[in-house]
Amino acid sequence: MVEEAFKARADLVAKDFVRCQKWIEDALKYSNGTYSTNDVFYAIIEDSMQLWSGDQGCIVTQIVAYPQKKVLYIFLAGGKMEQLFDLESEITSWAIKQGCQATEFSGRKGWLKPLTKKGWHHTSVTMIKEI
Repeated sequence: MVEEAFKARADLVAKDFVRCQKWIEDALKYSNGTYSTNDVFYAIIEDSMQLWSGDQGCIVTQIVAYPQKKVLYIFLAGGKMEQLFDLESEITSWAIKQGCQATEFSGRKGWLKPLTKKGWHHTSVTMIKEI
């Protein structure tokens, strides 16, 4: 029965995922090779990540439970910015129902200006050095 439920979820997710795959792959180019497209697909099927989609973009989220705070981390966002902002209220409502106290996002510097206009604020800079 668990296998049937998993397959049903995989079939449901696959249709939406395939439609959003280009946006996901484009966003993954900025993830420093930490995830493949397949990794994201299976994480969504297993419900450790969530896919939020619209006609012109999608967002992939993940709940992170820190010792003192539960947050919704926006892992990937791709497509038209207006579409992504349209998804924000639905995602925020869901995150609150899950007990999240904040939303986090790491991204290119280009996100800073439009997100600041939407009430986000800059807290840190993420840098990486390959070793």
